[in-house]
Formats: sequence, C-alpha cells, structure tokens
Amino acid sequence: MSDVIPAWYPVTPAQERAEVRRALGKELAEAFAAVDLVVLDADGILTDGRLVYGPQGESRKVFDAKDGLGLVLLRAGEVKRAVLTGRNSAIVARRAGELHFEAVKLGRFDKAAALDEILAETETRAERTLYMGDDLIDMAAMVRVGLPVTVREAPEVVRGTCRYITSASGGAGAVRQVADLVLGSRGMLGTALGRLQDPRWRPSGPDLSSDETE
Repeated sequence: MSDVIPAWYPVTPAQERAEVRRALGKELAEAFAAVDLVVLDADGILTDGRLVYGPQGESRKVFDAKDGLGLVLLRAGEVKRAVLTGRNSAIVARRAGELHFEAVKLGRFDKAAALDEILAETETRAERTLYMGDDLIDMAAMVRVGLPVTVREAPEVVRGTCRYITSASGGAGAVRQVADLVLGSRGMLGTALGRLQDPRWRPSGPDLSSDETE
C-alpha cells in the first residue's frame, strides 16, 4: 500500500515537524520523534480518574473520543501502544482491545516490573518509550523511560519528574495531545490519516460497537 496524504489535509510533513519544533524546542521535539512505544496509565490519563460504582461494582468509565482517534492514528503511524494500570478493569481491557493495543497490564502496582514486561513483549527499548501517568505510583516507571509525560492535574513531585506536561486534562484530550506531538514530530500525522482509508489500519465495526452483549 502506498502512503498517500489526503488531499484535504493542508499540512505537509515538513510543516508538521517545524510546528512541533517551534512549540517544544529542538531537544524535546527530537525526544517525541524517537518514541516507538506509548505506555498509558488508565485512571487519570485515559479517563478523568473518577471511579463510578453500581450494585455490581465498577459500572463505568468515560473515555474521550478524540483520545481514541489519536490512539488509532498512533497505530497507523506504526507507534506501539500499551496500557498499565493498578486496577483490574474489564472496561479498560475492552477499550484496549477495541483499539488493538500491543500490550495490556491490569492490576499491576509494581509498575517498573510491569513496564519491563511490556518492553520485552513489544521488543522496545526504554529510551524510545513514552510513559504517561498521573500519580506517585507511576514514578517508578517514569524514571526508566526516555520520555516521561504527565497531565496538569498531577502532583507537583510527579510533574517535576516529567519532561512534558499536557495542557489538556486526563480523560479530556491529554492523550490526543501527546499522540499528535509524537506523529507531528516525525511528519507522520498526514500519512497516518491517509492510512486510515485502508481498513487494515483502523478498528473494525464490531470492535467499536456500542451495543451491550449479555
């Protein structure tokens, strides 16, 4: 399949790279461009961190559709994705499955050890990994990777560990902001958009069905 940037997308790869470099500076832009794997915490990153319980336990989480498209675009840009969370959540597992994540680690408070497993499973080096978390427990993994990232709501000590802090909130566009920077820094956003015209690069209809099954 040839990579064709859609005619309606008005930004060239060179313009994408230049815009990220203007926004971040040369060193940080190069760090984003080097990312081969994005590892995400769930609560507070993929969601706003609220836990909603019903009679049968945790009943729902809210995900952001723009974050979802960013994660689909990362896959089309050949960037691997993983989720690493301290909670055992069927909802998170379903979301990761919908988006065809390369690795899923649930119920893991030993985040450094779980990160090592993800790196081995995805055959990725730590220095080419972006880890995005929002709380103290994430720091054990953050200090191991080349590009630690957090959200503006994170505790000060976590923000101090990170090389980039999103302006968007967790569960409300922060993941999309990071996805756009990863792809834009290498001039791949338009190419990823073009690849989504091919069904092989996007989630299938059944993956994204909103119908509940018994």
